[in-house]
Amino acid sequence: MREILEKTLAALDRGKYATCYSSGLAATSTIVQLLKTGDHMVCIDDVYGGTGRLFRQLAKTNGLFVDFMDFADANQLKAALKPNTKVIWVETPTNPTLKLVDIAKVSELAHAFNKDIIVAVDNTFLTPYYQLPLELGADLVTYSLTKYMNGHSDVLMGAIITNNEELNTRLAFLQYAIGAVPSPFDCFLVNRSLKTLHVRMPLHMKNALAVAKFLEGHPKVSKVLHPGLPSHPQHTLALKQSSGHSGLISFYIKEGAGNPVKFLQELKIFSLAESLGGYESLSEIPATMTHASVPAELRQKLGITDNFIRLSVGLESEEDLLNDLEQALKNC
Repeated sequence: MREILEKTLAALDRGKYATCYSSGLAATSTIVQLLKTGDHMVCIDDVYGGTGRLFRQLAKTNGLFVDFMDFADANQLKAALKPNTKVIWVETPTNPTLKLVDIAKVSELAHAFNKDIIVAVDNTFLTPYYQLPLELGADLVTYSLTKYMNGHSDVLMGAIITNNEELNTRLAFLQYAIGAVPSPFDCFLVNRSLKTLHVRMPLHMKNALAVAKFLEGHPKVSKVLHPGLPSHPQHTLALKQSSGHSGLISFYIKEGAGNPVKFLQELKIFSLAESLGGYESLSEIPATMTHASVPAELRQKLGITDNFIRLSVGLESEEDLLNDLEQALKNC
């Protein structure tokens, strides 16, 4: 059953090989196992909290060197590359501020410096339905299949897809040696879910865009982050490298206009939860939830403040979602 899922995932990303793991972080950890003491990684600064925590901890205990930085400045990224740089970790859109990374540009820059640098792209937010990193020059695509790919909030799983036979051989060995593999039944469930990916993703996008436009016009909201909005600073890049967006949006409640915690408490349809990508709509405050482990000074630099809200917009009625947000903002 796992082999069937792996073949399906490889085909969806237009890759040759795929390996599945017991979680998204298990997949990420396996990529790190490709490295040795003294190796160097460059990671996008605004990254999933669990990924950042893992990289920082391994830098302390395993003798790895990890630099976190904004990839918007190609010259800054180029200057960060070293003879011992082995992996560039890309997450696009990022979590939770939805910054974009130009995958083609980063891949070209990395491989011009050293053809053996592994450009790994976490494509969890967009899935292969909206973005194909391998076709843009990446070496590996990684997923938390727990999120949109499964989409039913009933499975934990991760995956890595590649076209590189040598890399796949090393990953397959680590998959076998470490043993962080998913169960046959979980593989069955993800195979089930992939059959509706083409139905779910457009509805996530439709609902999220409606929510983003509603929030952008609300007097209690100071800023909305959604790559599909013309107001997003990288809207042009979004149109170039992806064909759409998922249900993820983030926004700021104006200072003094409302209490973010009270806002979450007032929501009826959006549940308070840290996950994303399921059929149900979820809400959270990253500063105290998903990204609480990110150093406070970095959170401040990235704009992950206490009035910053992340929403995972689900598949409910658009009217119900907007009405829920309206009443919660009114009462917060």
